[in-house]
Amino acid sequence: MSFATFETEIARVNDILCAVNLLTWDSRTMMPPGGVEARGKQIATLVGLARDLATGDKVQRAIEGARAELGDAPDSDIRKIAVEQAAAAIATLARIPAHLVGAAADLKTRAQAAWAKARAADDFAGFAPLLEQTMDMQRQIAGAIGYDEHPYDALVSTYEPGMTWSQLRSLYGDLREALIPLLAAAREAPVRSDILDRSYPVASQRAFSSAISTRFGYDFGRGRLDDTVHPFEISFTRSDVRITGRFRETWLPGGLFAVWHEAGHGMYEQGIAEAFSRSTFTTDFINLYAVGGTSFGTHESQSRLWENRVGRSRRFWDLHFGELKATFPSQLEDVSVDGFWRAVNAARPNFIRVEADELTYDFHIMLRSEIEAGLIAGEIRVADLPAIWRDKIKSYLGLDVPNNTLGVLQDVHWSSGMVGSFPTYTIGNIMSSQFFAAARKNAAVERGLDEGNYTPLKTWLNDNVHRHGRSKSPSEILIDATGSDLSADAYIADLTTKVAELTA
Repeated sequence: MSFATFETEIARVNDILCAVNLLTWDSRTMMPPGGVEARGKQIATLVGLARDLATGDKVQRAIEGARAELGDAPDSDIRKIAVEQAAAAIATLARIPAHLVGAAADLKTRAQAAWAKARAADDFAGFAPLLEQTMDMQRQIAGAIGYDEHPYDALVSTYEPGMTWSQLRSLYGDLREALIPLLAAAREAPVRSDILDRSYPVASQRAFSSAISTRFGYDFGRGRLDDTVHPFEISFTRSDVRITGRFRETWLPGGLFAVWHEAGHGMYEQGIAEAFSRSTFTTDFINLYAVGGTSFGTHESQSRLWENRVGRSRRFWDLHFGELKATFPSQLEDVSVDGFWRAVNAARPNFIRVEADELTYDFHIMLRSEIEAGLIAGEIRVADLPAIWRDKIKSYLGLDVPNNTLGVLQDVHWSSGMVGSFPTYTIGNIMSSQFFAAARKNAAVERGLDEGNYTPLKTWLNDNVHRHGRSKSPSEILIDATGSDLSADAYIADLTTKVAELTA
Protein backbone atom coordinates (compact mmCIF):
# COMPACT_ATOMS: atom_id res chain seq x y z
CA MET A 1 0.00 0.00 0.00
CA SER A 2 1.17 3.53 -0.79
CA PHE A 3 -0.07 7.11 -0.92
CA ALA A 4 -0.97 6.51 -4.58
CA THR A 5 -3.24 3.66 -3.49
CA PHE A 6 -4.84 5.95 -0.91
CA GLU A 7 -5.49 8.57 -3.60
CA THR A 8 -7.11 5.97 -5.85
CA GLU A 9 -9.45 4.75 -3.11
CA ILE A 10 -10.48 8.28 -2.12
CA ALA A 11 -11.09 9.14 -5.78
CA ARG A 12 -13.54 6.24 -6.02
CA VAL A 13 -15.52 7.61 -3.08
CA ASN A 14 -15.51 11.08 -4.62
CA ASP A 15 -16.68 9.71 -7.99
CA ILE A 16 -19.72 8.13 -6.35
CA LEU A 17 -20.54 11.33 -4.48
CA CYS A 18 -20.25 13.35 -7.70
CA ALA A 19 -22.79 10.95 -9.24
CA VAL A 20 -25.04 11.59 -6.23
CA ASN A 21 -24.67 15.34 -6.84
CA LEU A 22 -25.66 14.84 -10.47
CA LEU A 23 -28.79 12.89 -9.51
CA THR A 24 -29.59 15.56 -6.91
CA TRP A 25 -29.19 18.37 -9.44
CA ASP A 26 -31.50 16.55 -11.87
CA SER A 27 -34.10 15.92 -9.15
CA ARG A 28 -34.28 19.65 -8.42
CA THR A 29 -34.21 20.95 -11.99
CA MET A 30 -35.27 18.41 -14.64
CA MET A 31 -36.77 15.26 -13.13
CA PRO A 32 -40.48 14.62 -13.75
CA PRO A 33 -42.65 14.23 -10.61
CA GLY A 34 -43.05 10.52 -11.24
CA GLY A 35 -39.35 9.89 -10.70
CA VAL A 36 -39.28 10.78 -7.00
CA GLU A 37 -39.56 7.34 -5.40
CA ALA A 38 -37.05 5.65 -7.70
CA ARG A 39 -34.62 8.56 -7.46
CA GLY A 40 -34.69 8.37 -3.69
CA LYS A 41 -33.69 4.71 -3.85
CA GLN A 42 -30.95 5.42 -6.41
CA ILE A 43 -29.40 8.14 -4.28
CA ALA A 44 -29.67 6.01 -1.13
CA THR A 45 -27.88 3.15 -2.88
CA LEU A 46 -25.02 5.35 -4.06
CA VAL A 47 -24.64 7.12 -0.71
CA GLY A 48 -24.59 3.73 0.99
CA LEU A 49 -21.89 2.54 -1.40
CA ALA A 50 -19.83 5.67 -0.73
CA ARG A 51 -20.12 5.15 3.01
CA ASP A 52 -19.21 1.48 2.75
CA LEU A 53 -16.16 2.30 0.63
CA ALA A 54 -15.01 5.13 2.88
CA THR A 55 -15.33 3.12 6.10
CA GLY A 56 -14.30 -0.23 4.63
CA ASP A 57 -11.15 -2.24 5.20
CA LYS A 58 -9.64 -1.30 1.84
CA VAL A 59 -9.60 2.41 2.61
CA GLN A 60 -8.37 1.77 6.15
CA ARG A 61 -5.48 -0.30 4.80
CA ALA A 62 -4.74 2.43 2.26
CA ILE A 63 -4.63 5.00 5.07
CA GLU A 64 -2.24 2.88 7.09
CA GLY A 65 -0.09 2.21 4.04
CA ALA A 66 0.10 5.91 3.22
CA ARG A 67 0.96 6.70 6.83
CA ALA A 68 3.82 4.21 6.70
CA GLU A 69 5.15 5.66 3.46
CA LEU A 70 4.93 9.23 4.76
CA GLY A 71 6.21 8.48 8.25
CA ASP A 72 9.30 10.67 7.88
CA ALA A 73 7.53 13.48 6.04
CA PRO A 74 6.89 16.73 7.95
CA ASP A 75 3.39 17.37 9.26
CA SER A 76 3.11 20.22 6.76
CA ASP A 77 3.42 17.80 3.80
CA ILE A 78 0.18 18.13 1.81
CA ARG A 79 0.03 14.36 1.38
CA LYS A 80 0.21 13.80 5.12
CA ILE A 81 -2.49 16.42 5.68
CA ALA A 82 -4.74 14.61 3.17
CA VAL A 83 -4.30 11.26 4.89
CA GLU A 84 -4.89 12.52 8.43
CA GLN A 85 -7.82 14.69 7.40
CA ALA A 86 -9.50 11.75 5.66
CA ALA A 87 -8.81 9.44 8.60
CA ALA A 88 -10.39 11.85 11.11
CA ALA A 89 -13.48 12.53 8.99
CA ILE A 90 -14.01 8.85 8.16
CA ALA A 91 -13.76 8.00 11.86
CA THR A 92 -16.65 10.39 12.51
CA LEU A 93 -18.63 8.95 9.60
CA ALA A 94 -18.11 5.43 10.93
CA ARG A 95 -19.91 6.39 14.13
CA ILE A 96 -23.09 7.02 12.14
CA PRO A 97 -24.86 3.68 11.53
CA ALA A 98 -24.95 2.60 7.90
CA HIS A 99 -28.72 2.05 7.94
CA LEU A 100 -29.21 5.63 9.14
CA VAL A 101 -27.03 7.06 6.37
CA GLY A 102 -29.00 5.20 3.71
CA ALA A 103 -32.38 6.01 5.21
CA ALA A 104 -31.52 9.72 5.44
CA ALA A 105 -30.44 9.79 1.78
CA ASP A 106 -33.65 8.09 0.66
CA LEU A 107 -35.79 10.38 2.80
CA LYS A 108 -34.06 13.47 1.45
CA THR A 109 -35.28 13.00 -2.12
CA ARG A 110 -38.83 12.15 -1.09
CA ALA A 111 -38.95 15.00 1.41
CA GLN A 112 -37.69 17.55 -1.12
CA ALA A 113 -40.44 16.59 -3.56
CA ALA A 114 -43.06 16.67 -0.80
CA TRP A 115 -41.79 20.06 0.36
CA ALA A 116 -41.99 21.55 -3.15
CA LYS A 117 -45.57 20.29 -3.48
CA ALA A 118 -46.55 21.47 -0.01
CA ARG A 119 -44.96 24.87 -0.57
CA ALA A 120 -46.94 25.40 -3.76
CA ALA A 121 -50.20 24.36 -2.06
CA ASP A 122 -49.56 26.05 1.31
CA ASP A 123 -49.97 22.61 2.90
CA PHE A 124 -47.73 22.28 5.96
CA ALA A 125 -49.75 19.33 7.25
CA GLY A 126 -48.87 17.40 4.08
CA PHE A 127 -45.15 17.90 4.67
CA ALA A 128 -45.09 17.59 8.46
CA PRO A 129 -44.83 13.76 8.68
CA LEU A 130 -41.68 13.71 6.53
CA LEU A 131 -40.27 16.64 8.50
CA GLU A 132 -40.86 14.67 11.70
CA GLN A 133 -38.89 11.78 10.22
CA THR A 134 -36.10 14.12 9.11
CA MET A 135 -35.73 15.68 12.55
CA ASP A 136 -35.78 12.29 14.24
CA MET A 137 -32.99 11.08 11.96
CA GLN A 138 -30.97 14.24 12.55
CA ARG A 139 -31.27 13.75 16.32
CA GLN A 140 -29.95 10.23 15.90
CA ILE A 141 -27.09 11.48 13.71
CA ALA A 142 -26.21 14.14 16.29
CA GLY A 143 -26.13 11.50 19.00
CA ALA A 144 -23.93 9.23 16.89
CA ILE A 145 -21.45 12.03 16.10
CA GLY A 146 -21.36 13.14 19.72
CA TYR A 147 -21.23 16.54 21.43
CA ASP A 148 -20.21 18.11 24.75
CA GLU A 149 -22.89 20.72 25.45
CA HIS A 150 -25.82 20.81 23.04
CA PRO A 151 -26.96 18.28 20.38
CA TYR A 152 -27.13 21.11 17.84
CA ASP A 153 -23.33 21.44 18.16
CA ALA A 154 -22.82 18.06 16.48
CA LEU A 155 -24.81 19.09 13.41
CA VAL A 156 -23.52 22.67 13.11
CA SER A 157 -19.92 21.45 13.28
CA THR A 158 -20.41 19.22 10.23
CA TYR A 159 -21.00 22.39 8.18
CA GLU A 160 -18.76 24.79 10.13
CA PRO A 161 -16.00 22.89 11.95
CA GLY A 162 -15.55 23.94 15.57
CA MET A 163 -18.67 26.11 15.75
CA THR A 164 -21.07 25.61 18.68
CA TRP A 165 -24.53 26.83 19.63
CA SER A 166 -23.01 28.76 22.53
CA GLN A 167 -20.66 30.63 20.20
CA LEU A 168 -23.50 31.33 17.79
CA ARG A 169 -25.73 32.77 20.49
CA SER A 170 -22.94 35.16 21.48
CA LEU A 171 -22.31 36.14 17.86
CA TYR A 172 -26.02 36.68 17.21
CA GLY A 173 -26.27 38.85 20.32
CA ASP A 174 -23.50 41.14 19.10
CA LEU A 175 -25.05 41.39 15.65
CA ARG A 176 -28.52 42.03 17.00
CA GLU A 177 -27.21 44.92 19.08
CA ALA A 178 -25.58 46.50 16.01
CA LEU A 179 -28.32 45.75 13.48
CA ILE A 180 -31.40 47.01 15.32
CA PRO A 181 -30.42 50.73 15.27
CA LEU A 182 -29.01 50.43 11.74
CA LEU A 183 -32.26 48.92 10.50
CA ALA A 184 -34.31 51.64 12.19
CA ALA A 185 -32.21 54.35 10.55
CA ALA A 186 -32.25 52.69 7.12
CA ARG A 187 -36.03 52.41 7.11
CA GLU A 188 -36.18 56.20 7.12
CA ALA A 189 -34.12 56.48 3.92
CA PRO A 190 -35.94 57.77 0.81
CA VAL A 191 -36.67 55.04 -1.72
CA ARG A 192 -39.02 54.46 -4.64
CA SER A 193 -40.89 51.24 -3.92
CA ASP A 194 -42.31 50.76 -7.42
CA ILE A 195 -39.05 50.31 -9.30
CA LEU A 196 -38.31 46.63 -8.74
CA ASP A 197 -41.69 44.99 -9.21
CA ARG A 198 -42.46 46.23 -12.69
CA SER A 199 -42.66 43.76 -15.57
CA TYR A 200 -39.14 42.58 -16.42
CA PRO A 201 -39.13 39.77 -19.02
CA VAL A 202 -37.44 36.69 -17.61
CA ALA A 203 -35.34 36.02 -20.71
CA SER A 204 -33.76 39.46 -20.41
CA GLN A 205 -33.17 39.00 -16.68
CA ARG A 206 -31.39 35.74 -17.41
CA ALA A 207 -29.27 37.28 -20.16
CA PHE A 208 -28.15 40.25 -18.06
CA SER A 209 -27.41 38.25 -14.91
CA SER A 210 -25.48 35.68 -16.96
CA ALA A 211 -23.42 38.37 -18.70
CA ILE A 212 -22.43 39.92 -15.38
CA SER A 213 -21.64 36.49 -13.93
CA THR A 214 -19.26 35.93 -16.84
CA ARG A 215 -17.65 39.30 -16.19
CA PHE A 216 -17.20 38.35 -12.53
CA GLY A 217 -15.40 35.20 -13.65
CA TYR A 218 -17.91 32.34 -13.60
CA ASP A 219 -16.93 30.03 -16.45
CA PHE A 220 -19.97 28.85 -18.44
CA GLY A 221 -17.63 26.53 -20.34
CA ARG A 222 -17.53 24.54 -17.10
CA GLY A 223 -21.01 25.40 -15.88
CA ARG A 224 -24.61 26.22 -16.71
CA LEU A 225 -27.62 28.10 -15.37
CA ASP A 226 -30.99 26.41 -14.85
CA ASP A 227 -34.29 27.20 -13.11
CA THR A 228 -35.38 25.75 -9.79
CA VAL A 229 -37.74 26.38 -6.88
CA HIS A 230 -34.88 27.31 -4.54
CA PRO A 231 -31.57 28.50 -6.07
CA PHE A 232 -28.44 26.42 -5.42
CA GLU A 233 -24.98 25.56 -6.78
CA ILE A 234 -23.63 22.05 -7.14
CA SER A 235 -20.44 20.60 -8.59
CA PHE A 236 -19.16 17.37 -10.10
CA THR A 237 -15.47 18.35 -9.82
CA ARG A 238 -14.16 21.79 -10.77
CA SER A 239 -14.76 20.93 -14.44
CA ASP A 240 -18.56 20.88 -14.11
CA VAL A 241 -20.03 23.39 -11.66
CA ARG A 242 -23.70 24.27 -12.14
CA ILE A 243 -25.82 27.10 -10.77
CA THR A 244 -29.55 27.74 -10.69
CA GLY A 245 -31.81 30.74 -10.33
CA ARG A 246 -35.41 31.58 -9.62
CA PHE A 247 -36.79 34.24 -11.93
CA ARG A 248 -40.03 36.17 -11.46
CA GLU A 249 -41.13 38.68 -14.04
CA THR A 250 -42.35 41.09 -11.36
CA TRP A 251 -39.33 40.97 -9.03
CA LEU A 252 -36.09 42.00 -10.71
CA PRO A 253 -33.65 41.46 -7.78
CA GLY A 254 -34.50 37.75 -7.67
CA GLY A 255 -33.31 37.38 -11.25
CA LEU A 256 -30.07 39.26 -10.62
CA PHE A 257 -28.71 38.85 -7.12
CA ALA A 258 -29.63 35.19 -6.68
CA VAL A 259 -27.71 34.31 -9.84
CA TRP A 260 -24.68 36.34 -8.75
CA HIS A 261 -24.89 34.69 -5.34
CA GLU A 262 -24.79 31.23 -6.89
CA ALA A 263 -22.08 32.31 -9.34
CA GLY A 264 -19.97 33.22 -6.29
CA HIS A 265 -20.39 29.66 -5.04
CA GLY A 266 -19.60 28.40 -8.51
CA MET A 267 -16.39 30.39 -8.84
CA TYR A 268 -15.21 28.91 -5.54
CA GLU A 269 -15.59 25.36 -6.83
CA GLN A 270 -14.18 26.22 -10.27
CA GLY A 271 -11.18 27.86 -8.60
CA ILE A 272 -10.05 24.88 -6.53
CA ALA A 273 -6.61 23.57 -7.46
CA GLU A 274 -6.93 21.06 -10.28
CA ALA A 275 -4.67 18.66 -8.40
CA PHE A 276 -7.32 18.40 -5.68
CA SER A 277 -10.04 17.02 -7.99
CA ARG A 278 -11.36 13.64 -6.79
CA SER A 279 -9.33 13.92 -3.59
CA THR A 280 -9.72 14.27 0.16
CA PHE A 281 -9.72 18.02 -0.35
CA THR A 282 -12.91 17.97 -2.42
CA THR A 283 -14.76 15.36 -0.36
CA ASP A 284 -16.98 15.95 2.67
CA PHE A 285 -16.89 12.48 4.23
CA ILE A 286 -19.19 13.30 7.14
CA ASN A 287 -22.06 14.69 5.06
CA LEU A 288 -21.13 12.39 2.14
CA TYR A 289 -21.04 15.25 -0.31
CA ALA A 290 -18.58 16.13 -3.07
CA VAL A 291 -17.64 19.73 -2.33
CA GLY A 292 -14.37 21.61 -2.37
CA GLY A 293 -15.22 24.51 -0.08
CA THR A 294 -13.58 24.17 3.32
CA SER A 295 -16.84 24.97 5.12
CA PHE A 296 -20.32 26.13 4.28
CA GLY A 297 -19.59 29.48 5.94
CA THR A 298 -16.51 30.02 3.78
CA HIS A 299 -18.58 29.03 0.76
CA GLU A 300 -21.28 31.56 1.70
CA SER A 301 -18.62 34.24 2.11
CA GLN A 302 -17.88 33.93 -1.60
CA SER A 303 -21.49 34.12 -2.71
CA ARG A 304 -22.35 37.00 -0.39
CA LEU A 305 -19.18 38.87 -1.39
CA TRP A 306 -20.16 38.93 -5.06
CA GLU A 307 -23.85 39.46 -4.35
CA ASN A 308 -23.54 42.22 -1.76
CA ARG A 309 -20.05 43.66 -1.40
CA VAL A 310 -19.79 43.96 -5.19
CA GLY A 311 -23.27 43.61 -6.71
CA ARG A 312 -25.12 45.96 -4.36
CA SER A 313 -22.38 48.59 -4.20
CA ARG A 314 -22.90 52.09 -5.52
CA ARG A 315 -19.66 51.75 -7.49
CA PHE A 316 -21.02 48.68 -9.33
CA TRP A 317 -24.24 50.38 -10.39
CA ASP A 318 -22.47 53.58 -11.43
CA LEU A 319 -20.61 51.36 -13.89
CA HIS A 320 -23.38 49.01 -15.01
CA PHE A 321 -26.74 50.72 -14.61
CA GLY A 322 -26.53 51.97 -18.19
CA GLU A 323 -26.31 48.36 -19.39
CA LEU A 324 -29.30 47.36 -17.27
CA LYS A 325 -31.26 50.34 -18.56
CA ALA A 326 -30.44 49.35 -22.14
CA THR A 327 -31.78 45.86 -21.33
CA PHE A 328 -35.01 47.27 -19.85
CA PRO A 329 -35.41 50.71 -21.49
CA SER A 330 -39.13 51.19 -20.92
CA GLN A 331 -39.16 49.78 -17.39
CA LEU A 332 -36.27 52.00 -16.24
CA GLU A 333 -36.95 55.05 -18.40
CA ASP A 334 -37.79 57.21 -15.38
CA VAL A 335 -35.21 55.69 -13.01
CA SER A 336 -31.83 57.18 -12.12
CA VAL A 337 -28.79 55.22 -11.03
CA ASP A 338 -29.17 56.69 -7.54
CA GLY A 339 -32.81 55.69 -7.40
CA PHE A 340 -32.05 52.17 -8.52
CA TRP A 341 -29.13 51.74 -6.12
CA ARG A 342 -31.32 52.89 -3.25
CA ALA A 343 -34.08 50.50 -4.30
CA VAL A 344 -31.85 47.41 -4.29
CA ASN A 345 -30.37 48.38 -0.93
CA ALA A 346 -33.51 49.56 0.83
CA ALA A 347 -34.33 48.13 4.24
CA ARG A 348 -37.49 46.26 3.41
CA PRO A 349 -38.51 43.58 5.97
CA ASN A 350 -39.69 40.61 3.95
CA PHE A 351 -41.03 37.11 4.56
CA ILE A 352 -38.58 35.47 2.15
CA ARG A 353 -34.99 34.93 3.31
CA VAL A 354 -33.42 34.73 -0.16
CA GLU A 355 -35.01 38.08 -1.05
CA ALA A 356 -34.14 39.82 2.22
CA ASP A 357 -32.10 43.01 2.30
CA GLU A 358 -28.74 42.99 4.06
CA LEU A 359 -30.02 44.56 7.28
CA THR A 360 -32.79 42.02 7.84
CA TYR A 361 -31.11 38.92 6.40
CA ASP A 362 -29.35 37.86 9.58
CA PHE A 363 -32.59 38.05 11.55
CA HIS A 364 -33.91 35.35 9.22
CA ILE A 365 -30.90 33.22 10.10
CA MET A 366 -31.21 33.83 13.82
CA LEU A 367 -34.81 32.67 13.99
CA ARG A 368 -34.10 29.57 11.92
CA SER A 369 -31.12 28.68 14.09
CA GLU A 370 -33.19 29.05 17.24
CA ILE A 371 -35.90 26.82 15.82
CA GLU A 372 -33.40 24.18 14.67
CA ALA A 373 -31.67 24.09 18.04
CA GLY A 374 -35.04 23.69 19.76
CA LEU A 375 -36.13 20.91 17.40
CA ILE A 376 -32.91 18.93 17.85
CA ALA A 377 -33.03 19.37 21.62
CA GLY A 378 -36.64 18.12 21.65
CA GLU A 379 -37.91 21.43 23.01
CA ILE A 380 -40.00 22.27 19.92
CA ARG A 381 -42.52 20.00 18.18
CA VAL A 382 -42.88 19.95 14.41
CA ALA A 383 -46.64 20.44 14.79
CA ASP A 384 -46.02 23.77 16.52
CA LEU A 385 -43.65 25.15 13.87
CA PRO A 386 -46.12 27.36 11.95
CA ALA A 387 -47.14 29.20 15.12
CA ILE A 388 -43.56 29.50 16.38
CA TRP A 389 -42.44 30.79 12.99
CA ARG A 390 -45.19 33.43 12.99
CA ASP A 391 -44.24 34.58 16.48
CA LYS A 392 -40.55 34.89 15.65
CA ILE A 393 -41.12 36.77 12.39
CA LYS A 394 -43.37 39.18 14.27
CA SER A 395 -40.75 39.62 16.99
CA TYR A 396 -37.74 40.04 14.68
CA LEU A 397 -39.24 41.81 11.68
CA GLY A 398 -42.63 43.12 12.80
CA LEU A 399 -44.46 41.20 10.06
CA ASP A 400 -47.64 39.13 10.19
CA VAL A 401 -47.07 35.88 8.25
CA PRO A 402 -50.12 35.35 5.99
CA ASN A 403 -49.55 31.67 5.14
CA ASN A 404 -47.07 28.83 5.49
CA THR A 405 -45.71 29.21 1.96
CA LEU A 406 -44.34 32.58 3.00
CA GLY A 407 -43.50 31.19 6.42
CA VAL A 408 -42.24 27.86 7.61
CA LEU A 409 -42.34 26.23 4.15
CA GLN A 410 -40.13 28.69 2.29
CA ASP A 411 -36.71 26.97 2.64
CA VAL A 412 -35.56 23.69 1.09
CA HIS A 413 -32.95 22.99 3.79
CA TRP A 414 -34.98 20.96 6.26
CA SER A 415 -36.38 18.74 3.55
CA SER A 416 -32.76 18.15 2.46
CA GLY A 417 -31.76 17.12 5.97
CA MET A 418 -29.39 20.10 6.19
CA VAL A 419 -30.12 20.83 9.83
CA GLY A 420 -27.34 23.00 11.23
CA SER A 421 -26.45 24.71 7.97
CA PHE A 422 -28.42 27.93 8.42
CA PRO A 423 -25.89 29.58 10.78
CA THR A 424 -23.29 29.38 8.02
CA TYR A 425 -25.12 32.12 6.10
CA THR A 426 -24.44 34.66 8.81
CA ILE A 427 -20.89 33.34 9.22
CA GLY A 428 -20.53 33.81 5.47
CA ASN A 429 -21.81 37.38 5.66
CA ILE A 430 -19.18 38.17 8.28
CA MET A 431 -16.36 36.46 6.38
CA SER A 432 -17.35 38.19 3.13
CA SER A 433 -16.55 41.59 4.61
CA GLN A 434 -13.29 40.33 6.08
CA PHE A 435 -12.13 38.89 2.76
CA PHE A 436 -13.31 41.92 0.79
CA ALA A 437 -11.53 44.37 3.08
CA ALA A 438 -8.31 42.38 2.77
CA ALA A 439 -8.60 42.09 -1.02
CA ARG A 440 -9.15 45.83 -1.42
CA LYS A 441 -5.74 46.52 0.13
CA ASN A 442 -4.38 45.23 -3.18
CA ALA A 443 -4.10 48.21 -5.53
CA ALA A 444 -4.95 46.14 -8.62
CA VAL A 445 -8.15 44.88 -7.00
CA GLU A 446 -9.28 48.37 -6.02
CA ARG A 447 -8.45 49.77 -9.44
CA GLY A 448 -10.32 46.91 -11.08
CA LEU A 449 -13.43 47.58 -9.00
CA ASP A 450 -13.28 51.22 -10.08
CA GLU A 451 -13.06 50.21 -13.75
CA GLY A 452 -15.44 47.26 -13.81
CA ASN A 453 -12.58 44.80 -14.26
CA TYR A 454 -13.30 41.99 -11.78
CA THR A 455 -10.41 39.72 -12.76
CA PRO A 456 -8.03 41.08 -10.07
CA LEU A 457 -10.59 40.43 -7.31
CA LYS A 458 -11.36 36.96 -8.60
CA THR A 459 -7.63 36.21 -8.88
CA TRP A 460 -7.07 37.36 -5.29
CA LEU A 461 -9.88 35.08 -4.12
CA ASN A 462 -8.53 32.21 -6.21
CA ASP A 463 -5.10 32.60 -4.63
CA ASN A 464 -6.17 33.22 -1.04
CA VAL A 465 -9.37 31.17 -0.70
CA HIS A 466 -10.46 28.97 -3.59
CA ARG A 467 -7.38 27.00 -4.57
CA HIS A 468 -6.94 25.50 -1.10
CA GLY A 469 -10.15 23.48 -1.25
CA ARG A 470 -10.51 21.63 2.04
CA SER A 471 -6.74 21.42 2.60
CA LYS A 472 -6.94 24.23 5.16
CA SER A 473 -9.50 24.86 7.88
CA PRO A 474 -11.84 27.87 7.67
CA SER A 475 -9.84 29.64 10.37
CA GLU A 476 -6.53 28.95 8.65
CA ILE A 477 -7.78 30.37 5.36
CA LEU A 478 -9.35 33.39 7.05
CA ILE A 479 -6.31 34.21 9.18
CA ASP A 480 -3.84 33.68 6.33
CA ALA A 481 -5.88 35.89 3.98
CA THR A 482 -7.00 38.63 6.36
CA GLY A 483 -4.77 38.49 9.42
CA SER A 484 -7.59 37.71 11.85
CA ASP A 485 -10.04 34.96 12.75
CA LEU A 486 -13.82 35.34 12.55
CA SER A 487 -14.85 38.84 13.61
CA ALA A 488 -18.01 40.82 12.85
CA ASP A 489 -16.21 44.19 12.94
CA ALA A 490 -15.68 44.55 9.18
CA TYR A 491 -19.24 43.38 8.43
CA ILE A 492 -20.79 45.84 10.87
CA ALA A 493 -18.56 48.57 9.44
CA ASP A 494 -19.76 47.79 5.89
CA LEU A 495 -23.40 47.94 6.94
CA THR A 496 -22.85 51.11 8.94
CA THR A 497 -21.26 52.78 5.91
CA LYS A 498 -24.10 51.67 3.66
CA VAL A 499 -26.76 53.03 6.01
CA ALA A 500 -24.90 56.34 6.22
CA GLU A 501 -24.91 56.54 2.40
CA LEU A 502 -28.59 55.61 2.20
CA THR A 503 -29.62 58.23 4.72
CA ALA A 504 -27.34 61.01 3.45
